[in-house]
Amino acid sequence: MVSHLDTEFKFLQKSLDLRAYRQQVLASNIANADTPSYKSRDFDFSSELDRAMGGQTSKLEMRTTSSRHLQSKQDNPLGVDLKYRSSVQPSIDGNTVDMDVERSQFTDNALHYQFSVDRISGKVKQLLSAIQGQSQ
Repeated sequence: MVSHLDTEFKFLQKSLDLRAYRQQVLASNIANADTPSYKSRDFDFSSELDRAMGGQTSKLEMRTTSSRHLQSKQDNPLGVDLKYRSSVQPSIDGNTVDMDVERSQFTDNALHYQFSVDRISGKVKQLLSAIQGQSQ
């Protein structure tokens, strides 16, 4: 029973982490809608969640072999494979942000995030109820 709960909470935690990160990526796309040559980015949520739950860490570490190498920034804390979104009609300045697509993806992601929060809240309430011996 405990391992089942642990697995479910781990799944919900990873889901929330990925949803929160995706929200940041989508917000960045929206914020850069007027930035010349900006390429909108996103990632495949389901494949990243599968990777996170499978325990596969395919994160490559950068190694410097010269003192002149630049240090890398950690701007992708979850090791997500960010991809460039293909644009239906990029603007003349090279920007590929489509505000309709970005807004719909942002809203969809926010709804899924809220669902996960509600799910965790419900599970915790259910556990507290069982511990306290109250019926639902």
